[in-house]
Amino acid sequence: MNHSKGKILVIRGGAIGDFILTLPVFQQLRKYFPQTHLEVLGYPKVAQLAVESGWADACKSIESPGLVRFFAPRGPTPPDWLHYFSQFDIIISYLFDPDQLFQTNVQQAGSHHYIQGPHRPNDNTRLHAIDSLLQPLEKLAIYDVGMIPDLSRLARCQTPAKESKVQIAIHPGSGSPSKNWPLERWTQWCQAMCKDSHYHFMIVAGEADREAGETLARHLPDHCRTLHMNAPLPSVARAIAGSRLFVGHDSGISHLAAALGVPSLVLWGPTNLEVWQPRGKHVTVIESHQGLGGITSHQVSREAHRLMEGGS
Repeated sequence: MNHSKGKILVIRGGAIGDFILTLPVFQQLRKYFPQTHLEVLGYPKVAQLAVESGWADACKSIESPGLVRFFAPRGPTPPDWLHYFSQFDIIISYLFDPDQLFQTNVQQAGSHHYIQGPHRPNDNTRLHAIDSLLQPLEKLAIYDVGMIPDLSRLARCQTPAKESKVQIAIHPGSGSPSKNWPLERWTQWCQAMCKDSHYHFMIVAGEADREAGETLARHLPDHCRTLHMNAPLPSVARAIAGSRLFVGHDSGISHLAAALGVPSLVLWGPTNLEVWQPRGKHVTVIESHQGLGGITSHQVSREAHRLMEGGS
């Protein structure tokens, strides 16, 4: 395909963190195919980040009922979707497709270059998830590794707050309780920080984190915190981008903060750090051989102040 024209489609489902870890794929495609229309087929609430950050030109929802037929062994496949897929010269899919049913059905749409990527990086390797997700691009002679997800365009759109307080964004939840620092430790640390009137906490929480977010908010003075609950992801991104510091767990929101370039302190649990650690210019990870319960409020305070003072 001529690098100055054509259309590329990247198909990516998954949660927030999965998508952000795939952003370097879009970044490299944009770098090597700068004039090519680049589109993402994914969950709009998450995939829209690629459009708003300038890495993709358009986003289409993967939640359409018609796509279900593409996972059946024998059609019929919807003509409108066949027409949609026929527009692309290159299709890169990260869908779980062990029997190649989706690939076989999509290829009915015409002669395009179809590349299958991993649905999920291998937890048992030492290869970072980003580098694993970039490997399929080797079929396009793109061999770059060590990339950092870049959502800095969203950060630049954020108007700096004029208030005198230092905003600290925190996410006390994750996709699993095993990845969470004990809530009593969060409360202890936040209450200690609130004794300094310069700090203001923005608590980020989604539906899965509602209880943790609301419980923590109840234990903090009203003047010391705001609760950012169930907000659209681009809105969450811009709010975090206006913070001096982010503190969270092994979660998609931590990957989001790192991609925004916000100094980030990540309290790490049982997951493979080499594979899943958030990549960013200002990311510090705290872990303990005793697990998350072994991380003390003093450690978090020390690293938080260091990062806010410009440490890396």
